[in-house]
Amino acid sequence: AQVLAESGGGSVQAGGSLRLSCAASRYTYSIVRMAWFRQAPGKEREGVAVIYVAGGGSYYADSVKGRFTISRDNAKSTLYLQMNALKPEDTAMYSCAASTGYGGNIYDPRAYNYWGQGTQVTVSS
Repeated sequence: AQVLAESGGGSVQAGGSLRLSCAASRYTYSIVRMAWFRQAPGKEREGVAVIYVAGGGSYYADSVKGRFTISRDNAKSTLYLQMNALKPEDTAMYSCAASTGYGGNIYDPRAYNYWGQGTQVTVSS
């Protein structure tokens, strides 16, 4: 069964906003950390934002700091990414990831156990 499922992507003009969601299934177990990654055509996968499930501590890539906010609703088993002041360079496939451990670099995809299918975000100028 699919463990993570993203939604909320779409097409917006520069300066606009989107809110992405990532729902965790009932089959998830002991998730301690969740993150959003993105990948644009011809570019490396980039860690965008990270949040620790229990305490809510969050971290951001420099490219999105001040514009994006990661949050979680533990009661709903859902992760969010509020994206404001969107730029064309934010255009990418955005994927939700989750980790059952604390090891590794938090911006490294290899540190995460579970992944969603991705949701496309397109920002036009």
